[in-house]
Amino acid sequence: MSRIGKKPVEIPKGIDFKIEGTKLVLTKGKLKEELETYGRVKIEFADNKVMFGLLNEEKQSRAYWGTYRALLANIVEGLDKGFTKSLEFNGVGYKAQMKGRVLNMQLGYSHDINYTVPEGVEVTVEKNTIIVKGHNKQQVGQVAAEIREFRPPEPYKGKGIKYSDEVIIRKAGKAAGS
Repeated sequence: MSRIGKKPVEIPKGIDFKIEGTKLVLTKGKLKEELETYGRVKIEFADNKVMFGLLNEEKQSRAYWGTYRALLANIVEGLDKGFTKSLEFNGVGYKAQMKGRVLNMQLGYSHDINYTVPEGVEVTVEKNTIIVKGHNKQQVGQVAAEIREFRPPEPYKGKGIKYSDEVIIRKAGKAAGS
């Protein structure tokens, strides 16, 4: 039995909520997010709370129940507060700077890396920290992962791009092994 699916999702003031057939539409100012459920769950809306219900007792139906509830909760949190991922880069000569909608990085390669930031995501650079902000949790996480992928942290010197809360387990070099 899903414990997540049982919890109602509260819609805060300032966010407009509509049910259009099997689609949930949330808007806040110019921001608009949609969640298509494909008729896999029952949806009830009352007192600024959205409740999801089961259509039948199949295992897949229970999985959809909790999944759609979690997706809607993430959309509501994103529209209300937004999401942030913070990345740190360490290494001699490593630099990053924004040039319009392009993140320009020098990460020890013979060439600069230019990453075009997608719409709906904002990237800022402060000293050795890259901050990714947006209202879509999946998109913010994907952009942060793509930036990290250009130079993942290595375990010997700790050089590379890592999440600010990530812990890199350091390895001893070959001199310490003998």
